[in-house]
Amino acid sequence: MNRYELYTESSEKTVEFAVKLAKALKPGDLIALEGDLGAGKTTFTKGLALGLDIKKTVSSPTFTIIKEYQGRLPLYHMDVYRVQDAYEDLGFDEYFEGEGVSVVEWAHFISEQLPADRLTIFLSHENNNRRKITVGPSGKRYEQLCKEIFYEDISD
Repeated sequence: MNRYELYTESSEKTVEFAVKLAKALKPGDLIALEGDLGAGKTTFTKGLALGLDIKKTVSSPTFTIIKEYQGRLPLYHMDVYRVQDAYEDLGFDEYFEGEGVSVVEWAHFISEQLPADRLTIFLSHENNNRRKITVGPSGKRYEQLCKEIFYEDISD
């Protein structure tokens, strides 16, 4: 699996990258979002929401597990940190196979339930404002998506 990396110097730059990614997303796309507390997972998701033309304010679904937002495509924002049983049937597959984009924070907690094809994004602190974003595509759809996102500015 190829990995793509970039660094952002502010939360605004993290949002910019997420907006750019969101513009290329399609129904049924899945983003597995990983990172330490405060690494920018919800900030990243807010950028996705902007890129999907969602007007409602996005907040972390920590205590509700799933929040749904309507825009160009529906956004299914999940935080599975508090899921007690990785095999508990909470209907995730209905979202993953749905008409929207699924974003799963702390995705490793339900890795057994995730489709093999997905885009995994790791956010990590480099210092106070600087973040490292590592993008790992699994499957042809996500490999192509990364090529479009990371190499679109390269001209022949």
